[in-house]
Amino acid sequence: MTQTPTHGHSHGHSHGHTPGQRSLIEKFLDENVLYLGPDPAIMGDHSVSTPTAREQAAVAVWKDKPEELNLIRNRLQTACNESFDMVEQMGAAPGAKWGDLISGIFSCQGDLSLSSAGGVLVFSVLAQHPVKFVLKYWKDDPTVGIREGDIFMHNDARYGNIHNTDQSLFIPVFDGGEIVCFVGAIVHEGENGACEPGGMPGGAESPYDEGLKMSPLKVGENFEFRRDLLIFLQNSVREPKLQLEGMKAKLHACLRVKQRVEDIIRAHSVEAFLATVRGTLTDTEMEVRRRLRTWPDGTARSVVFADSTLRENVLIKIRCEVTKRDDELIIDLRGSSPQFLNRANNTVLASMKGMLAQLFLMFVWPDLPRNQAVFAPIRVLTDPGSTLNCSPEAPNAQSMMTFFPAFTAVQLTIPKLLYSAGYKSTDIIACWYNMITTFVYGGINQHDEFVGNVCADLNGMGGAARATRDGEHSVAPIFASMADIGEQELIEEEVPMMKIVPHRVMVDNCGFGKYRGGHGYQQIATHKDTGAWGYMTNFIGSKFPSTYGIFGGYAPGCYPLCKVKGVNVFEVMKDDRALMRYTIEEIMNERPFPNARYSSHHGGLQFELGQPGELYMITQGGGGGYGDVLERDPADIVRDWRDGIVSRRVIETMYHVVMNYDTGAVDLEATQRARAEERKRRLARAVPFKEFAARWTQALPPAHLPYYGSWDDPTVLHLGAPARTCPADAIQAVMMPDPKDVEIERLQAELETLRARLA
Repeated sequence: MTQTPTHGHSHGHSHGHTPGQRSLIEKFLDENVLYLGPDPAIMGDHSVSTPTAREQAAVAVWKDKPEELNLIRNRLQTACNESFDMVEQMGAAPGAKWGDLISGIFSCQGDLSLSSAGGVLVFSVLAQHPVKFVLKYWKDDPTVGIREGDIFMHNDARYGNIHNTDQSLFIPVFDGGEIVCFVGAIVHEGENGACEPGGMPGGAESPYDEGLKMSPLKVGENFEFRRDLLIFLQNSVREPKLQLEGMKAKLHACLRVKQRVEDIIRAHSVEAFLATVRGTLTDTEMEVRRRLRTWPDGTARSVVFADSTLRENVLIKIRCEVTKRDDELIIDLRGSSPQFLNRANNTVLASMKGMLAQLFLMFVWPDLPRNQAVFAPIRVLTDPGSTLNCSPEAPNAQSMMTFFPAFTAVQLTIPKLLYSAGYKSTDIIACWYNMITTFVYGGINQHDEFVGNVCADLNGMGGAARATRDGEHSVAPIFASMADIGEQELIEEEVPMMKIVPHRVMVDNCGFGKYRGGHGYQQIATHKDTGAWGYMTNFIGSKFPSTYGIFGGYAPGCYPLCKVKGVNVFEVMKDDRALMRYTIEEIMNERPFPNARYSSHHGGLQFELGQPGELYMITQGGGGGYGDVLERDPADIVRDWRDGIVSRRVIETMYHVVMNYDTGAVDLEATQRARAEERKRRLARAVPFKEFAARWTQALPPAHLPYYGSWDDPTVLHLGAPARTCPADAIQAVMMPDPKDVEIERLQAELETLRARLA
C-alpha cells in the first residue's frame, strides 16, 4: 500500500523551531490526527516480528525441553482445529458452513503462529495486519485501549484480508495483566451491503461501492458486543440475521481457543506458552530457509493473462520472474498491468502476497505449520499503482481476478526450480484451476426474506496433473484445503435457486498431457417461487485460458457464461419432459426450447434479475496437464473413455491412440505408428528458435488489442493501445468507460447510419 496514516500535517514543517517548540508542535499534531489510513509499514511487511525480551527469555529457558513444547504445540493446534469445527457447525453463511474460514493464535506482537489445518490458508499470511494495527494505534489510545474482554473486528482489505466479504474477529488473551497472545477467526461471510448482493461486486467503480468497510474496530467489551455497533453493522448489510449469527459464531470460537490457551498456561506456565508460540514462528522460518537452500540457484519466468475486467474483454498481463538465491526466493511481478481505477479487479499488495503464500502452504510444503513465517523468506517486487499493488482509491472487491492469475504465474515457475531440489514434501504439480466459477445471488427467497450471498460451488476447482498421476476431478479450490461445495438439497431449503444440473463432469474439460488435469463440472441453474431473484458471476478465462500445463502439458479450455432467456422451462416442460438437455453443449448446440434466446459471453455478469425458469449455465474449469500427450499410457485413455470424460476426437487427434470404442481394446501397434507419424509432423513443423522468434516477435502490441502491461520492456506499460504508455515507476491509472455507455454509442451510430440511408 502507498497510503500513509493521514495526520493532516508534515513533521518537516517544524524546521526552524527550537527543540522545545518542535516538541510542543509534535505533541499537538500527534494528539490531533485527522485520519488513520492503512499503515504502509504494517501492510508492506510480511516478515515475522522481532521477539520481545520476554519471548527471548522464555525461548532460552525452554529450548532444551522440545518434548514438552511439542505437546503444547499439539494442544494449541487441536484448539485451532476445534474452533474451526465450531464455526463450521454454527455459522450461517455458505462460506462458514463449507469451510471458507480459519481460526488461529497470534503472538503478543500480532504474528499468526498457529492456525487451523483446514480452511482458507490464504488468511494465514493476511490475518496479522489488523491485529498489528490495533496494537500500534489502539493499545495506548485513551479512547480505545486493549483490555480483558475486548472484541475487535475488521473487514476492509486495505487493512488486511482478501476482500470485504471476509470478516475477522479477534480478542486479546491476558496473563497477569499483560497480553500474551490474540486469538481470532476469519470467515468469508459473503453479504456486506455492496452495490450488488453477495459481497463481491464486479460492478464496483470505487471503494465506496464495495459495501461495509470496517477498519480494525472495537465492537465489544466484557466479551459482549456493543448493541449500538451491532445494530449499525446489521443496518449496513442486506442480511442482518446473518451478520449477527456470523459475529456470534466467531466470538464463541475465539472464547473456546482462549479457554484452551488459559488451560495450557495453568498446566505448563506462561513462559512455556510464549516459547511455543514464538518458537513455532522461528522454527518454521528456519525450516523454509533450509529447504530453499536445497533448490538450485536460478531464474524461471512466466507470463499469464487475465482476459476480462469482468465488464469488458481485455488482456491484462501478469509478468513473473522468480529467482532463487541461497535461502531466499524473489518473486518479481514488475511490468504487470496498471491498476484500473474504476474496476474492481485490482488487488492490495498484502492480499496478493497471501495468495502467493497459499501456493507454498498447500502445494509445495503442505507439511509445515499454517503461519506467516512460511512466506517470510520470500520477497515480492511489484510496481506501486499496478493492478497487483493498487492504491487505496482503487476498488478491490474482485481482487481474485488478478491475484489468482498471479498465483498461476508463480505456480508455473516453481516446478522448474523445485524439480531438481534436494528436498520435496509433495509431488511436482501443474497449474490448478484458478477461478471462482460459481453463482452469486440475491433476491427474495421462498420464505419472503431478502438474501444475498455466494454459492459454495467455487470450492470444486479441478486439480492439476502431477508428475506421477492424473489430477483429481473438482477436488478443492486453490485457496483452501478440506473445503466443501455443500449439499444442493440443503441449499434449496434456503433459497429458490435450483440446479437442474448441479455438478456434472464435462467431456474434454481438462488440460491434456502424459498425465491429465482433473475435470471441473458444469452447473445449470434456474429459480422458481420468488417475486424477484437475480444472478451474478465472476470469473475470467472465457476467451484466453486462465490455467496452464507444464513440461509439455496443455492448458484446459475456455469457459464462457451461457444463458437461455425468454423461456420458462417449468412451463414448457409440463407436457414434454424430453425437451430438457443436461449438458451446456447440448443446450447451446441443439437449442431445444423454441423461441428462447441463447447467448454466451465472458464470465463477468453484473447482477441481473432473471425470470423464473430461465437458465444460467457455467463451467468449473479443469487443471493443467503434465508432460507430452504422446507419452500418455493408452490404458489411461481407455479408462477416461469408459468414464465418459474424453471424446473420440481428442483420443485420435490429441493422444493419437487407436482403439475399439465398443470393447475398449487398444491396437498398440497402430497406436505406435500413429504416434510416430505425429512426431514426424512435429519435426516438419519445427523451426530454429531464432527463426521462430523473428516470425512471431513484434515491436508493439497489435493496435486493435486492449492490452495492458509491459511488452518487451518491463519499465514501460501499455495502457490499452500502443499509442498510450506510461513508465512503470510513475503509473497512470486506467479509467474504463461504462459498457452500457459504449453500447449506447454503438447503437446511436447504427441508428444514424440507418437514418442516413433512409434519407
